[in-house]
Amino acid sequence: MALVVICGQPCSGKSTAAICLASALHDFKPTTRIIDESSFHLDRNLSYADMTAEKNLRGVLRSEVDRSLSKDNIVIVDSLNSIKGYRYELWCLARAAGIRYCVLYCDVGENHCRQWNKERGEKGEATYDDKIFEDLARRFEKPDRRNRWDSPLFELWPSKDGIEQSSAAIVDAVLYLTKKVDSKTRDVRVLQPTIATQNVRKSEANSLYEMDRATQEVINAVVEAQAQSLGGPVNGISLGLQLPTINIGSPVGLPELRRLRRTFIKLTAQSSLSGPPPPSDADSAKRMFVDYLNRELGTA
Repeated sequence: MALVVICGQPCSGKSTAAICLASALHDFKPTTRIIDESSFHLDRNLSYADMTAEKNLRGVLRSEVDRSLSKDNIVIVDSLNSIKGYRYELWCLARAAGIRYCVLYCDVGENHCRQWNKERGEKGEATYDDKIFEDLARRFEKPDRRNRWDSPLFELWPSKDGIEQSSAAIVDAVLYLTKKVDSKTRDVRVLQPTIATQNVRKSEANSLYEMDRATQEVINAVVEAQAQSLGGPVNGISLGLQLPTINIGSPVGLPELRRLRRTFIKLTAQSSLSGPPPPSDADSAKRMFVDYLNRELGTA
């Protein structure tokens, strides 16, 4: 249904925003899930201790998002999401799933975030180490609504207005995520999968083997029939009761037959990307290849 990416400086109110958004969406009864570091019992300081640990964390979150996306639920990613390249990867996941996408940005100054991090420590809550906090704040890449992976962008100002279900950004995000879409809707964008994001349709495990074997048997039959006819025209080569006959108007050499076979297999593989998978049984593969040969070489 939708993917919501929440981003902001460390200790900028992202988790509170995620909870408020999920609560506001509850009235519309969609299935909502929040994915964050705590979902995997990860310590924030260990997760951002170095670039390798941070990269592993992003990989874990991205994999969980990929598994959770569907047209029936709303997934909220509650993490720093501070790197624009990572937000682009999440946008690609939403596009591959064919769902809505938006970014909720907690726009809080670094000084406020530093103060809130300190107050959390005084309350005994989990905090960022000073060195890690400074590094994360320095590397934060602010979202820009002109980027397609940062659009639509809903900005929230927790340091000024606080975070409630009635906050303007929360309300706007809920309306965007729950509005019904039809052919006349212009203010809600549902991302559409492309060839770059779609998974190639998987055919039967033995389809390639059967295709290769069946086409080779057809070529062997043509070569044998031509040898028996001493190089003359060959018509009515039968491969079985349920298969069409092969009609070749003039002698064809083995190199030409092999070229046609390679072309046929290539065309069949390309058509399977947008149409039905290639045949996985020998008779269907032979029937298709015989029809192809008759069109290219024969009189039928």
